[in-house]
Parts: sequence; C-alpha cells; structure tokens
Amino acid sequence: MTEPGRRLEAPHRRAAATTTPRLVERLVERLVERAAVLAYRATSWLLRVVPAGIARVVIGLGAQASYFAWPAKRRWSNANFGHVLGLPPDDRRVRALALRAYREYGRYLVDLMRLPTLPPAAVGNLVANIDEKEAEIRRIWGDAPGGGLIMTVGHIGSNEAIAAGAARIGLPISVVADDTAFPELYEILRRQRAAWGFTLIPWRNLRGIFGVLRRREMLGLLIDWGYRSDGIPVRLFDAWTTLPAGPATLAAKTGSTILPISIHRQADGTYALSWEPPINVVSTDPAELQRASQAMADALAASIAAAPHQWYSFKPLWPEGDAEAADLERRARLMQAGQPDPGPGRGLPRDEADQVAAEPAGVDAVDVPA
Repeated sequence: MTEPGRRLEAPHRRAAATTTPRLVERLVERLVERAAVLAYRATSWLLRVVPAGIARVVIGLGAQASYFAWPAKRRWSNANFGHVLGLPPDDRRVRALALRAYREYGRYLVDLMRLPTLPPAAVGNLVANIDEKEAEIRRIWGDAPGGGLIMTVGHIGSNEAIAAGAARIGLPISVVADDTAFPELYEILRRQRAAWGFTLIPWRNLRGIFGVLRRREMLGLLIDWGYRSDGIPVRLFDAWTTLPAGPATLAAKTGSTILPISIHRQADGTYALSWEPPINVVSTDPAELQRASQAMADALAASIAAAPHQWYSFKPLWPEGDAEAADLERRARLMQAGQPDPGPGRGLPRDEADQVAAEPAGVDAVDVPA
C-alpha cells in the first residue's frame, strides 16, 4: 500500500522508505522532472543541428565515461556481462564488452533523439525486414487461443523502431511504459509515439492493458528492467534470477500468445526483426507460469547472445548472493511441482509485491509492469 498522496512507482523504480517530508520530496521531484524535460528538449535541438556521426562519437564517449565515473553502475554492468560471457566480473573481456555496450548505448540515444526529426513513414521503415515478416506475424497473432499477442522484448536494438514498423504495416500495437518518474516527459513521448502509429499505456492502467488483449490487439512488454525478488524464478544464462510475473499471467488470463522478439541493429543502421517460438500459457497454475517464464528467459538469453554489445540494461539483473540464488532455485522447483511461489526465504531480501487494491470493475488484478 502507498501513503495517501504518494504516487505508486513502477517496480523497477521503487526505493527504500524515507523520512524526508513528503512536501520536500514533491518539490525535489518536480525540480528534477522540469530539469529532465528541459534537458530532453535541449538535447533534441542540439542533435538536430550537430551531424549524426559527430554526435554518436561524443555521446558514445560520454556514456563510456559514465561507466568509469559511476562505481555502482560499473559493478552492475560487469556482473551482468559476466553472466552473459560466463566469466568473472573483473575479467578484461567482460570490461571490454561493457565498454562496447556503453558506446553502443550512446549511439542508440543519439538515434532515438533524432527520430522525431524524421517523417513517420521513415521511422516505420527502420525495420528493414518487417514486410517479409508480416504474414508470419499475422499467422501467429491469428492463432492466439482467445486474446491478443504479447510481444516480450529486452533492452536491445530499438524497440521504438519495431513498434513503429508494426504500426506502419497496419498492426494495432500498444506498449506499456512507466509514467511515474517524469509525467511531463512521458506525455511528450506519448505524443511522439502516437505520431508513429502506436500507443503508450501507463503501467498502472490495468483497464487499458487488459482492453488491448481482449480486443485481440498487440501489447509490447519489456522484461529486463532489473532483478526483483517478487518475480517468477528462472534460470538466465548461468544463474538463477526472476522475470516479471506480468507477461505469463496476462497471457493465461486473456488467452493471449506470447511472442519473444528480438531487434538487432544492422551494419547499415537499420534493424532486423526475429523471434523465438510462440508461447501459449494455458492456465495460471504455478508450474505453467514458471514454464512460460523460463521460455521467455531462454528467448531473452538468445537475443542477448546474438549481439551482447547491443544490450543496454545496466541495472543488476541477477541477485548478488549465493544464498538468494539457491533460494530462487528452491522456489522454482516448488512452482514446477505445482505449488504457489512462497516468495523469498527467511532473512533474504524481499521486494514488496505490487498490490492493485482498486482495479477497474471487471478487470483482474495482475502484476503487470515488465
């Protein structure tokens, strides 16, 4: 539950309780939000006048500088890429991959900020192979048992490009996004995405999320926001972690199909779309939810492994301690046996599960954010 007047933040943004007076918190939040909006507008203007090649080099170097200047971020990134490569976090090959990923992230930021300067049709054409994939996408979509199509994706390539590409070929697509941190900036981005043909839905809008799937439309969900103990235990690369419960639970409750997609940048600057086999979730039985979530984890691992330098999720994606990892395996085994997930064991970190106490009439409550 949240305090009166306090916004419920997306799970990946929640912090520990604070004793700071709420009025002071709100003032600081507003100042930070205004600074973010002004910085976004100033950067967008600057990137319109600076040649793209120069901007990519400068922003890429700046991103790499942040790797060295931010010890916590560096530690998280090294841990993540260590899991990807199966190497210790302090291995030089891990550091080299992390630095390459930060440089690629700088390029992604430049291209993302320049997208509003392109005609909507040009944005939709950034996915070079989407026309040849259209028939198969429509077949998978049409085969959904009773709902829509849930596209799960990681922070790889350009998810804006794939959503715009899907909209260009007439696919009705909405994307769940976090509107809690910077509502004014969210509104700017929402209008931009609407011009490209797809809809942003605030993660708390359960009526909107369920409505998309019950109208048999398409919903995009990011699944690699960072480790949370209240997710569904899965094995990702070489270790246990969790994925959000939302995608599998939504699929089960609406009869939707999950399609784990990948979008990778090509040498010419366009993107290529691919996917792993569709996942149908036949019930909310714990074993079924864990099976579907593990299939999503395997698909995410394949997407990252195909181009690890294009993965830009720099938050910790695995627990740090061996005890917590072992407990995740225990929880997974219980779910596989058909028992409800008991949550973290005694003495282990526990994230508060999302509680939607007043969901709209006729809407099932579900941990949606991804």
